[in-house]
Amino acid sequence: MFLILWHPNQLRKDSDNFLTQRFINFGIILIPRCVWVVRKMSVNGPQLASLVSEVVPPLTYAAHKGQAGRIGIMGGSLEYTGAPYFSAMTALRIGADLAHIFCHRDAAVPLKTYSPELIVHPLLDANDPLTELEEWLPRLHALVLGPGLGRRPQTFATLGHVIEAAKDRQLLLVIDADALFYLNENYDTLQGYGNAILTPNRVEFARLYRAVMKGDMKAEQVTSKHVQQVAQKLGVTVACKGNVDIIASGDILVTCEIPGSPRRCGGQGDVLSGAAAILLYWAFGTAAASTEKPVYPPTVVAAWGACALTRRTSGLAFTQRGRGILTTDMLQFVSQAFISLFIKKTN
Repeated sequence: MFLILWHPNQLRKDSDNFLTQRFINFGIILIPRCVWVVRKMSVNGPQLASLVSEVVPPLTYAAHKGQAGRIGIMGGSLEYTGAPYFSAMTALRIGADLAHIFCHRDAAVPLKTYSPELIVHPLLDANDPLTELEEWLPRLHALVLGPGLGRRPQTFATLGHVIEAAKDRQLLLVIDADALFYLNENYDTLQGYGNAILTPNRVEFARLYRAVMKGDMKAEQVTSKHVQQVAQKLGVTVACKGNVDIIASGDILVTCEIPGSPRRCGGQGDVLSGAAAILLYWAFGTAAASTEKPVYPPTVVAAWGACALTRRTSGLAFTQRGRGILTTDMLQFVSQAFISLFIKKTN
């Protein structure tokens, strides 16, 4: 039997019987048993790694291009071209089939020269970027908003419309970097949208906390309780990055403390956002195909997996490069880190 993941939108339109019959007709069906357990506490690494392993689709000759994930990244500007590249390449190195980058025109040529694997759309500064973007949204399984996006008023206006359009399609979202800055004054646009993961670092989270909770907060004061408060208030999953990564969603709170690297070069958060996007798609597909309702939301499984992968990747690269490690070096170790964490060995 082969694992075929499908878009969550289909599951809202089709009955379980129809979906099952559809795949039986093609001779392809898998309904994995879910082993997720209710816990209102942190769960140790091996347990959570096992949960992530359950959502990874096995490789099969029966699959076709695009089934393992079509990921979009909205980002890339005159100043920042590395961020969307790191995000997209991480998703591809993990196992996504296609990665689209929706960027400003000034970022398009550099991005195209970084890798021929990337599908680059220089449309964010077009006369009508939303119309062009909406043509692509139905083809995507998950969308990362923010890496290298920039903070121009026109860009933020487009971002607000994209969020609304993505919500209408129940598209899976990862919110990072400049898109988090946008939320400081527009967090209501995402409130109650459970298909989203926010991935702030401590500084970004402190800003978001002040905006959402209307209270004082500094980066060094952030605790698990604060992260959970924001996650509950917004109705989303928050993965706050730091010495210990904190993931909160409703009453669920887990942490990731897998050893990483003492070097905090720019771009590591972009690696995490790309990992979160593809894992989010796989986690939703697995949950939808399960005969048991998963109590850990797919967003939590994906967020923890992305945190763990980024830490392991950084640690592996640091052993080779030491103080001189760059995020470019990390990309070489994404596949190795992923296999070591989430691919079960068979005898």
